[in-house]
Amino acid sequence: QVQLVESGGKLVQAGGSLRLSCAASGRTFSTYAIGWFRQAPGKEREFVTAISRDGGVTYYGDSVKGRFTISRDNAKNTVYLQMNSLKPEDTAVYYCAARFLRAVQAAHDYDYWGQGTQVTVSS
Repeated sequence: QVQLVESGGKLVQAGGSLRLSCAASGRTFSTYAIGWFRQAPGKEREFVTAISRDGGVTYYGDSVKGRFTISRDNAKNTVYLQMNSLKPEDTAVYYCAARFLRAVQAAHDYDYWGQGTQVTVSS
């Protein structure tokens, strides 16, 4: 089992940058793929990005390609989401999630979720 805690969300102006962190507990962190999802008020949860266990494979949603970068440091049990060129439509609660072995894009395939961190982008 793994527990996840997101941090780094805050209010930022459009065009700015932000880095979110997802810290995990447990000694088996490197066996879990990690995904980031977001949910804006009144909208469905949206896939943002995911990273494989060793960081060698990444996936990105179309709306964030070229602007967001996911990375992980297994020695620190942490996954990062670097967000650049932020837009007001990026405003949402951002969640990280973990699943055993392979990274995928479907939220229902993830077993463990953090509590979320709010990102607000002002225009």
